[in-house]
Amino acid sequence: MTVQLTPYQARLIGCLIEKEATTPDQYPLTLNALTNAANQKSSREPVYALSDAEVMDTLDALKKMRLVSDLEGFGSRVTKFQHRFCNTEFGSLQLSEQEKGIVCVMLLRGPQTPGELRTRTNRLCSFADVSEVESVLSNMQQNGLVKMLAREPGKRESRYSHLFTDSDESSPVAVPREVVSKEVDQDLVARIVALEEEVKALREELSFLKEH
Repeated sequence: MTVQLTPYQARLIGCLIEKEATTPDQYPLTLNALTNAANQKSSREPVYALSDAEVMDTLDALKKMRLVSDLEGFGSRVTKFQHRFCNTEFGSLQLSEQEKGIVCVMLLRGPQTPGELRTRTNRLCSFADVSEVESVLSNMQQNGLVKMLAREPGKRESRYSHLFTDSDESSPVAVPREVVSKEVDQDLVARIVALEEEVKALREELSFLKEH
């Protein structure tokens, strides 16, 4: 997978994809609208409290990666932002409606089971049943877009995770804005998050081994 995103970058891309589908009349998004979407308390895991400045820094990085573009004078004087993550004329990543819906909710909420994905993508695409979700996930797995995670102790279904971030585990740990210095490099924060998640996964595996 050539695209590697930090947790904040993944959140913004997910928000842009979501709003493009659910509120097309308000898309592309202003900085304020995107910040609100990123900090939304529902349908987001973890919940963030990003400032406009942090969102703007993340957008600047995404623009350099050619994953986001800005539009000035798009019906107003305010600059608006749109994603170029997938299904663009010159982009290599082309997804079906169902694949795009799955990737979107994974970027917003981390690893999920097929059942959760079917429920949470209902505003983005439709699946006849969980078996159809599993079939799409299987194809995505073959194409290097997602992977199946080890089944958690006591769980009946395995979760699936996208492969657009460096973290092997799922949802990034929320780093409270007030305790992160403005001078700290965002990539460093992402690496710390990934390490914390790796430790969490190892602890869960150790607990499972002890139980058995």
